[in-house]
Amino acid sequence: QVHVWESGGGLVQPGGSLNLSCAVSGSIPIKAMGWYRQAPGKERELVALVSVTSGDITYEDAVKGRFTISRDNVKNTIYLEMNSLKPEDTAVYYCYIKRLASASTYWGLGTQVTVSQ
Repeated sequence: QVHVWESGGGLVQPGGSLNLSCAVSGSIPIKAMGWYRQAPGKERELVALVSVTSGDITYEDAVKGRFTISRDNVKNTIYLEMNSLKPEDTAVYYCYIKRLASASTYWGLGTQVTVSQ
């Protein structure tokens, strides 16, 4: 059984920084790992994605240059370093796992990030 859990959300002032972590338990072959976010009244959107097979990284345009995704293969963990945060970054951030050679995906329960004075 696969479990995905995020940590590291919180309240930060504009211009501040936060680091999110996502750990995956259960031994499964992974194709990609990443972060999505969903703000109130909006659809869930991709923030950053890393391909485990190719190493390619994709960022949403709005976070390029401010957010950095990284992964630790040994710990089966990914991180999202968020700098220069803006109020529009406020959302619930979800960890996403795409299984290799399968249509299966896995989601964490989400962690709240609030950027406000």
